Amino acid sequence: MARSTWTTVPGSVPGAGSRLEGESMCRVFGYFNAARTDLTEVALLQRAGGPDRTTVCHGDRWGIGSNRLAVMAPEGGQQPYTLGPDSGIRVVFNGELYNHDELRKRLERRGHRFDDRCDGNVLPALYQEYGEDFTDHLEGMYAVAILDTRSTPVLVLATDHAGMKPLYYRYDSTSGAVYFSSELPAMLAFDDVPTRLWEPGLDHYLATRTPFGERTMVEGVRVLPPATTAVCRLGGPLRLRSRGDVESPAPPTDEEEAAVVLRETLRREVGRLLVADVPVALIVSGGLDSSLVTALAAERGPVHAFNIAYRGKWPFDERHFAREVADRSGAVFHQVEADPVLLPELLPATVRRMGQPNADPITVSSLVLFRAVREAGYTVALTGDAADEVFGGYARMRQALAHGDGWETGYLDALAATPEALRRTLYTEEYRAELTRYGEDPLPPGARADLLEGPGGPLERMTEFELRHRMPAYHLRRVDHLSMANSVEVRLPYCQPSIMALGRALPDRMRIRDGKVKRALFGAAGGLLPTTVLTRPKQPFTLPITAMLVPGSPLWSFTRDVLSPDALRRCGRLRAEEVTRLFSRQADRPDDTTALTLWALTVYHLWLDQLRDHGAERGVGAPGGPVTVS
Repeated sequence: MARSTWTTVPGSVPGAGSRLEGESMCRVFGYFNAARTDLTEVALLQRAGGPDRTTVCHGDRWGIGSNRLAVMAPEGGQQPYTLGPDSGIRVVFNGELYNHDELRKRLERRGHRFDDRCDGNVLPALYQEYGEDFTDHLEGMYAVAILDTRSTPVLVLATDHAGMKPLYYRYDSTSGAVYFSSELPAMLAFDDVPTRLWEPGLDHYLATRTPFGERTMVEGVRVLPPATTAVCRLGGPLRLRSRGDVESPAPPTDEEEAAVVLRETLRREVGRLLVADVPVALIVSGGLDSSLVTALAAERGPVHAFNIAYRGKWPFDERHFAREVADRSGAVFHQVEADPVLLPELLPATVRRMGQPNADPITVSSLVLFRAVREAGYTVALTGDAADEVFGGYARMRQALAHGDGWETGYLDALAATPEALRRTLYTEEYRAELTRYGEDPLPPGARADLLEGPGGPLERMTEFELRHRMPAYHLRRVDHLSMANSVEVRLPYCQPSIMALGRALPDRMRIRDGKVKRALFGAAGGLLPTTVLTRPKQPFTLPITAMLVPGSPLWSFTRDVLSPDALRRCGRLRAEEVTRLFSRQADRPDDTTALTLWALTVYHLWLDQLRDHGAERGVGAPGGPVTVS
């Protein structure tokens, strides 16, 4: 059984010491209804996600471009895609279309011709045939930008059903200008996109671990929601249209049928996602979700499975479970091992790659893991993300159902990096007053009402909340940004429409019953995984920060420096004495809430410094005032 170990060493931290630290599969960017803009810096800031080729195209009041990571038809894929030099339709595309061969054949019957088999090459013809409804025919993950200049110029932006490929945008309602990119730092390279902090952002971040919905931590920069098409005609407003969900099938009649249907559907989707013109790897944590994907992939031939662990003995170490899965399925096992001593170097690089704060400690693990995957020669990786949202896998869901009336308080606190009662003790009087002035709910508009009073039972409402709001922001952007930072494309079987629709159709009792979660998925895995994996207690796939954040550790010293009283006073939002009290509590009686709060605040302040530095480099505010970050 092959074993490869990778450890981060000083000086090789991803992104460290480079002007391109915000750069990062294919990336897209552009502007519309604005004066000609130099896109060089925007392209450079995303280049790690598309290192094979960068192309830019300008016209009258518009410009679009892409950075390409060659996965399908590496010899082709020239973007922007067109129907010819004079067609008037130009497309830049980030993602993978799994039904492109079928679409190509259909379009060829309609008279279209294609000069290569790259998946995105079908998009101009598909748009010409179906207009803004072209997305109805796509199966895959994508963020698409279409520039149609056949009559009045129009920009069309579209995202996939789950939000696997994010698209950031800025719309200036005064000038009508639209700017867009695949990553947030690239947005800030546009001269007309201001680098201003969104003031309620800290509270929203601590309440949900990263901004949900369209919000970002930068004022005026938003994220296009999943399954959304945005259209802007030259001189007109930007209009967004939600396309709705895939229709759910009839639910299985019993758990045995559910297990069979789910296993066969997942087997088909895994097989489809293994198709690529480059090597494909599997990410295996040792938990149910990624282990089942690994086992199904191994049915089709030899596969390589990668697991991340940390040097030393730590809680939640799953490497032995992951190795058992690899041994059972016949996969070649790669153990990636990182040294916790290097967390002070890894964390700033991770924050920079994410582009905005995300309090999940797994972000650092993801950066290390995907770098190791790329260095081992893999450009594509399959993961087990999204199974918990689809099939009811979270302890907070199980606990909410057991609680009965009033379940929502515990459920929402479980989403937070810092529970509400603790957050309020940390804020300065000035920041509390600022929050009162804004008066914004940390949840997206309408989300709280839908969660508490929407149709269906509590589990159904929690599932919809997780899929629509939390998963795209908290999980999928993490996976996208940190894999693309290392030029790795991640594919997500549990995010495929057929799997999500099946999960939504399951009655509550086939997801959570008798205190057990993901019942249907466990049934589907029967006979495919080691008994130890099927019967083990569920544990988080994360970095054990409660054990690592202790006096004398490099992480402790680093965190104390970042959250020094002087730094907190300069920020003006957090009470230095209360943060000091948190450190004392963690030193005397380490606990998960205190550790995660200190981690989250460290991430926030690292990001704040990076935003301030970015604004200073650009000279933002130089005559209109300083950057609003302190």
